[in-house]
Amino acid sequence: MTTTSETATSPTAVQGTGVVPGVAYARAVWAKPQPEVPVRTEEVPAEQRDAEVERLVAAADAVASRLEERAGRVTGVAAEVLSATAGLARDKGWIAEARKRVTKGADATAATVGAVDHFVALFEKLGGVMAERTTDLRDIRSRVVAELEGLPEPGVPHPDHPFVLLAEDLAPADTADLDPALVQALVTSLGGPTSHTSIIARQRGIPCVVAASGLDVVAEGSYVLVDGETGLLEVEPDAEQARSRAEVSAQEMERVRAWRGPAATSDGQRVDLLANVQDGDSAAVAARGQAEGVGLFRTELCFLGRDTEPSVEQQASIYAGVLRAFPDGKVVTRTLDAGSDKPLAFVTQPDEPNPALGVRGARIVQLDAGMMTRQLDALAQAAGEVGRPLEDTWVMAPMIATPQEAADFAALVRERGMKPGVMVEVPSVALQAEQVLEHVDFLSIGTNDLSQYTMAADRMAPSLAGLTDPWQPAVLRLVAMTAAAGTAAGKPVGVCGEAAADPALAVVLVGLGITSLSMAGGALPGVGARLAQVSREQCATAARAALAASSPAQAREAATAALAG
Repeated sequence: MTTTSETATSPTAVQGTGVVPGVAYARAVWAKPQPEVPVRTEEVPAEQRDAEVERLVAAADAVASRLEERAGRVTGVAAEVLSATAGLARDKGWIAEARKRVTKGADATAATVGAVDHFVALFEKLGGVMAERTTDLRDIRSRVVAELEGLPEPGVPHPDHPFVLLAEDLAPADTADLDPALVQALVTSLGGPTSHTSIIARQRGIPCVVAASGLDVVAEGSYVLVDGETGLLEVEPDAEQARSRAEVSAQEMERVRAWRGPAATSDGQRVDLLANVQDGDSAAVAARGQAEGVGLFRTELCFLGRDTEPSVEQQASIYAGVLRAFPDGKVVTRTLDAGSDKPLAFVTQPDEPNPALGVRGARIVQLDAGMMTRQLDALAQAAGEVGRPLEDTWVMAPMIATPQEAADFAALVRERGMKPGVMVEVPSVALQAEQVLEHVDFLSIGTNDLSQYTMAADRMAPSLAGLTDPWQPAVLRLVAMTAAAGTAAGKPVGVCGEAAADPALAVVLVGLGITSLSMAGGALPGVGARLAQVSREQCATAARAALAASSPAQAREAATAALAG
């Protein structure tokens, strides 16, 4: 993924941030507009307000049920996103606020808009990761309003011909089950490199550009050429040249799809290519593809949307499903990464001015120390159920900030005979990687959070997409420091952020000393095929060139030039 430093000067070009490589040429189709909200000034009579509340709740339930039905037809991140959005449609918070507004005389539509807008304003004020939820909230508001008013549900159109989908922004529910055979590319004027749109587009192998300023100049039905690597969209380009570029890209994709592991450089240096998963179903899908194992098993799914903490037995059953998918492969489980944008209904979160910098990840032990130990017990139990040796059961904690925190977590893991590691998301851990590695057996770099915490920039802010680009030389330097500490200690250091899914950046990461790359399953062939084209020394040369750059665009250009030389 990259942010091009040059601004397009042609009136028929729009520049954005490329997040999923590939070239597409097709007609532009805009996402369906949000429903018009009727202006009604009359109050609902008191005797009709109970019925109006019932109508509101029924509409929210209908929206949630449709989202759950869609979730049942897909797997992986798409299923997780749709399930989470369905849960938001039934969220007690905004529905309670809407009920309150109906009891004061508002109709169901006005109450829905007012209640959701109240929480949108609240989350925008909080900023950081909490602000990421506003897109989902607005999406729910529009879907419920459409249901109440008998209007078509907003979202993605479904023409019967290939097209490039354009939108101001796309809610996760809009992108979760797109058909790559028809949707040739995605372009949005908002969003960032680590938004749900970017992540799902990468999983589905759809070229994608976000933060495209001035996108509204593109007319419905016009032919556009989209380059998902440079982030450039051209309106009505030369048709013959555009088709030629798209055909070359399609041929490259066929070469990528034909790649079969295991992953290695052209001179034989092995690199573990792993998948990011969140349940047994997504792990099974990854196992049928090119993944050699799991580099990031997100365990949040069995905690979110519940009124009570899942029991050790319930957790163990879910964890066993993931371990079972890779009986002989590495599976790295991340302990619960809750808090901030992923609140737990059964834990009282403190009132925090900035939840993104508050009690989240491993810090949840401050609220309930037993939650961590119960989760580790469940993972150990799951390993026993599937016959995996405990010493081959990898587990890491998110949001660790100090060597002492790493030591405390490692002690809990080793008490159960498992292999401890920590996530490198907070810059302090990269800066003290040598000391941290005295306590743990491995490190895994989460480039999404590491980028935003290093650059002090919200990774969901389109205007700051350049700052949170993982090609930022400052972020690459922290990766290099961490990898060097791992090499010195003889311990593995992986990357499990979205940066690993960029084939060009994957080459640089290997050159920096990274030993494993974990990503959405759909991105694995592209990375594996690219690594097979370069030697270990070429990777190192590209890495040195990127580190010497002063901007993300220059880093990518320098790495590309080094590989071509």
